[in-house]
Amino acid sequence: MNLHAAQLLLIVLVAGLASQWLASRLRLPAIVVLIAVGLVLGPVTGVTALTMPQHELGELIGLGVAIILFEGGMDLKLAEFKRVGHGIGRLTLVGPPLAWLFGSLAAHYIAGLDWPTASVLGAILVVTGPTVILPLIRQARLNKESASLLKWEGIVNDPIGVLIAVLTFQYLTIGGGWQSTVTGVGAAIAAAAVFGGLGGWGIGWLYRRGAAPEHLKSPILMVLVLVVYWASNQVQHEAGLLSVTVMGLVIGNMKLIELESLQRFKEHLTIVLLSVLFIVIPSQLQADALASLDWRVALYVLAILLVVRPLTIAIATAGAPMRRADQLLLGWIAPRGIVAAATAGIFGPALVAAGYPDAALLLPITFAVIIATVLAHGLSIGSVARRLGLAAAGDNGLMIVGATRWSCALGAALRRLGIDVLIVDGAYAHLKQARMDGTPVYHGEILSDHAEHTLEAQHLSHLLSATENEFYNALVCKAQGRHFGHHRTFQLATEVPTGKELKGLQLQQRGFFAFDPGATADVLGRRMEQGWTVQTTKLTKTHGWAELVARLGEQGTDWTLLGGVSPTGAFRLYSKEQKFKLDAGWTVLLFAPAKVAERGEAQPAS
Repeated sequence: MNLHAAQLLLIVLVAGLASQWLASRLRLPAIVVLIAVGLVLGPVTGVTALTMPQHELGELIGLGVAIILFEGGMDLKLAEFKRVGHGIGRLTLVGPPLAWLFGSLAAHYIAGLDWPTASVLGAILVVTGPTVILPLIRQARLNKESASLLKWEGIVNDPIGVLIAVLTFQYLTIGGGWQSTVTGVGAAIAAAAVFGGLGGWGIGWLYRRGAAPEHLKSPILMVLVLVVYWASNQVQHEAGLLSVTVMGLVIGNMKLIELESLQRFKEHLTIVLLSVLFIVIPSQLQADALASLDWRVALYVLAILLVVRPLTIAIATAGAPMRRADQLLLGWIAPRGIVAAATAGIFGPALVAAGYPDAALLLPITFAVIIATVLAHGLSIGSVARRLGLAAAGDNGLMIVGATRWSCALGAALRRLGIDVLIVDGAYAHLKQARMDGTPVYHGEILSDHAEHTLEAQHLSHLLSATENEFYNALVCKAQGRHFGHHRTFQLATEVPTGKELKGLQLQQRGFFAFDPGATADVLGRRMEQGWTVQTTKLTKTHGWAELVARLGEQGTDWTLLGGVSPTGAFRLYSKEQKFKLDAGWTVLLFAPAKVAERGEAQPAS
């Protein structure tokens, strides 16, 4: 099928993003759907068959991978390294050589590849891939320490694996012996230090001093990432990926004011790039290459899953001060992603041209490993992590920021219903009532680095910022919205005089107002002083929502609806800006005068 470039680009973009959306709806790893669509559009139908030379396509793919790895590097925080550095050092220094060795042995003796091709394949499969690991971490709700180990390994080992593959390829095709290889390693490290380290610091220094307008900072940074990638590659082939990873690490830890907007821009760009690359790369596979995959390749994939990875982790972490559960999890979880696919797509044809015919199997075998590992690890990480005690069983609870008499009563009521609660406050004295009630607390600033890296909140589904400072509440909601989801982030209503709504905070600058517009911190506190209590009542078919409202009077004036727990135990916080239907079987949580409970219409819960 002959398509114009614009038509082809549109097809790839639509197919890629549609695959991402479909994967989210089906709760499948996006990479699986993307590869399947790429195979249909490529070898099966020929829709996305590209006519450009292979080396030019490889260069374009390299630019996309550079941006993806830079974005991953920005996610690496040195505070995490300080906490779990003993494990990260083992995984990123000892792990890659072992994985290369064992993977190469398996490729030769099991898959039947000759030694040169087996060595390059072993290097390619060292990588685990942040683009696959990070979504799986969020999906499994891993605790912060386990998540940090997987994240650092996935991001740091990507450029290391590519560099090993490059040096192996050069050793095979160019020659020069080990001296040339050692020189190549030194050149790559020097390029990463100069272009990535010093270059990243220089960019951050200039941005702090307003060297670029705010609206140009993200686009300029994207172009500079590509420049650093290109310049590093001139020093040592494929050293650019290591340089941009270092560059992302440096910029991500410089505490730039605009860091969040820079990361958001890169995240959105990464999603588009992943969608394109995972459509384009598999579409270049040839049908005869896929047909050449046999039982030996199947055994090799099993060996990667069940022997190479567990053995690598067992040796690399032996004697390390790590939890046994983390070692077991790491020994199983190692999905491969875009970097492995892109590297195989570059070196496979190059090795064939250099006189190694079985290198034609590099890309098909790599995709077989990618699909197998993503499916096996993506579908099992949640259950395995929970069995090992490293992940939350589910996200069904409430984080309350601000310990007041009212918020402590709400927390105690929810705990009696079996809902997880965590109350956060920077003043230790404010947490006294919550601690007496047995409600879990966190003493500290919710917006601090300490909270970001140590506070375990994966089991909580909603956030309510309930301090007396409405502007601080808005700040908390915007900062935490990315973690909880903006649709699950709430704050108490603000004090806005009637007719002055335009002077209040816009929805884009705050969380959703919890309960009703009159439920401000001052009103709730005053009603507590008047004897109002947090109460619960269960709806039935004969005594449903309509009957409850008829008994209690005007909602928002005579009583306040706080939320509900569904028949399946799912908690929902109520907001007039986000309503939900209360049916028979729901347990209603309400705030009302104590006489309501005395009449038997609701049960006191605090």
